[in-house]
Amino acid sequence: MKIQRPRNMMIVAFTLSAFVLGADGFHDRSGLASQAGKPMNVTRLAVDHVRVVADKPFDQVIRAFEQQLGQFNPEVYKSLIAGGDAEKLRAKIKAMEGPSGFMVFRTSDHGALLCLAGQKKKAIQYLVGNPLFAVQMTKHDIRASLYAPLRVLIYENDEGKTCVEYDRPSSLFGQFGNAKVTDVATRLDRKMEQLVTDAIR
Repeated sequence: MKIQRPRNMMIVAFTLSAFVLGADGFHDRSGLASQAGKPMNVTRLAVDHVRVVADKPFDQVIRAFEQQLGQFNPEVYKSLIAGGDAEKLRAKIKAMEGPSGFMVFRTSDHGALLCLAGQKKKAIQYLVGNPLFAVQMTKHDIRASLYAPLRVLIYENDEGKTCVEYDRPSSLFGQFGNAKVTDVATRLDRKMEQLVTDAIR
């Protein structure tokens, strides 16, 4: 599906090095980090980070973004654990989807949190995803659950512009080297881009 990019938005994708466990004394001679005396593999990961600057004010972007999201109900996990009918539970999860195909799992008001530092900011982090998308990846590699759901940050910068930032799914899930996982993640790239595009339009 081709994504329409409106003129009033700018997407800057750049490569970041992921957080790597780091102090010099933390690595042994083999190059492996150690934790409690046991070797730990540390992989340096390149991530495509997307930043979009909108012309619309923060509150309007937030409202348009949230209108495209459903609401995940964690009670469904209890039904899964209890061994409920899989097809009925699948339909129940499907009904939680918003127009974008995503649902919100949690929000964190980081702007409000900064009041503790004497600052006043507008910044909300969203955990968004869809368990039905996640299971398409985790059934091939359980490690994919590390990045499901995805994080999206919407904030107002120092110039008063509204910004939306997230890590491109295919660059997160691609590290596992599984074509079936990457195929789903690539579809999530398009869905996420459309979600953000519609929010700032």
